[in-house]
Amino acid sequence: MNTLEQISRTVHNQKHTAIAAFVPLELSLLNYKPAPDSWSILECLEHLNRYSRYYNPVLAKAIAANDGGNAGQTIRYSWLGKKSLDMVRPENGKKSKTVKHMNPNNSQLGRQTLEEFLDHQTELLQLLDKAKGANLNKKTIPVEFFKLLKLYTGETLAFVALHQERHLQQALNVKKQLPVNQAAA
Repeated sequence: MNTLEQISRTVHNQKHTAIAAFVPLELSLLNYKPAPDSWSILECLEHLNRYSRYYNPVLAKAIAANDGGNAGQTIRYSWLGKKSLDMVRPENGKKSKTVKHMNPNNSQLGRQTLEEFLDHQTELLQLLDKAKGANLNKKTIPVEFFKLLKLYTGETLAFVALHQERHLQQALNVKKQLPVNQAAA
């Protein structure tokens, strides 16, 4: 993803996928785990919520402070940004260890987790729109788990979208494993 337009389309599609695939499901199905050590649909979304709680405000601050971009600017990627994107690409089947405070495994979750996820998507889409006037190629975003490292604003937006795609695919795979007689949606 090299442009804000591509990232915006991806996030827009992710929001609509979540609405279509998960909103109709009963709470028990949203909490269904195919295996004890795997995540439920809501745990996948809670993981993304935890990242959004960090990255959305940091991105909002960076975008507001970095005027001077243009809507068609190409996003530049640092070595760290490329490495981060490669780790979270959905097609990268290699499992990554989640830092402890971002791991929602065995959390008690309700429908508000899904609602919060959708709210974060709306907020992210608004940030992407505001980012059209920001310089996306300034290193302003501290990495969540090691704040001394910084990413460019644009590559962070791309990271967030790809990370979401990875875990939405994970949640959709859980949906495919729901007990057949209960998964009418």
